[in-house]
Amino acid sequence: MRKALILSLLLAACSPQSQDQIARSAAKSTVSRVVAEQFPGVPVQPSIDCIIDNASATQIYALSADSVTGPTASTVEVVRDIVQRPETIRCLSTQGLAALMG
Repeated sequence: MRKALILSLLLAACSPQSQDQIARSAAKSTVSRVVAEQFPGVPVQPSIDCIIDNASATQIYALSADSVTGPTASTVEVVRDIVQRPETIRCLSTQGLAALMG
């Protein structure tokens, strides 16, 4: 609860565009830890981009809040939900996993 309050206060002082950039940056930090731990061998940076680009705004904010305290079981579930979307799978097949096959 406290991490969400801190993040909310920080974001409230910013323009909507800045809020989105801050939230996406924080979410990327969280997703990188989840990808490295849950999907060993997958190229981290392309995978992060695919996951973030296919996350909803609500998911971005949830993931960004977890950047303060670190990933939880809920964080992993959010990332796994995003990874299972057809758009994310397409992105991973062309950006993230292609590096493993090439």
